[in-house]
Amino acid sequence: MAVIHSTTLKPTKAELLTAWLPSRPWYQGGAAEPRLAASGGFRLDDPRGEVGIEFIVVTDTSGTRPVSYLTPLTYRGAPLEGADDALVGTLEHGVLGQRWVYDGCHDPVLVAQLLALIEGRARAQDQHVSDTPAPQITRSCAGGVPAPAGFTAATDGAAATELTAPGRATLRLHRVLQPGSEAPGAPGAPAEEAAGFVSGPWHLPDGSRARGLFATLHGIRHV
Repeated sequence: MAVIHSTTLKPTKAELLTAWLPSRPWYQGGAAEPRLAASGGFRLDDPRGEVGIEFIVVTDTSGTRPVSYLTPLTYRGAPLEGADDALVGTLEHGVLGQRWVYDGCHDPVLVAQLLALIEGRARAQDQHVSDTPAPQITRSCAGGVPAPAGFTAATDGAAATELTAPGRATLRLHRVLQPGSEAPGAPGAPAEEAAGFVSGPWHLPDGSRARGLFATLHGIRHV
């Protein structure tokens, strides 16, 4: 299990995301700098214990309405080869030293563990407490999941990032979060059928809690 250290980060994750988010095609803010608040998320463990994996939900209140974003990040002790375009930034960790922070959709370790979570072979972990499951994160899968190596490079759209694999399988990470049902196909959920999904809650600026889809897997064979 990953160890969560109580230490300093320079710059902070919020500062990195404030600078990085406006460069994304799915960012819906205006010209003003984002005003971000941590709103939820979870972690996954790297079986090798080398890469930190965190799914952070942040809510931006700089525009006319709040917008919540899913920002999967990985933390590495050295640069990830061939992933310069996916680098969010670097930070100094008070215990681990310099860390390279990547958009996790482009990191094969995160993709593999997200697929393992959807399939039920991995378990979501609390963001802030070591060795503690996050039961509020739910998942389901109704078909065989392709091998992680089969998924191509991530492509950003207006509201999601997609990775595709042979056989038309698509792993979709919902960047702009929409409150609704946690089960695809139910009222309030996307109409397109999904064979697997991950969902969870996040906090809204008014103190209420929303829940919706974080990731969906499409185009796989049902069993």
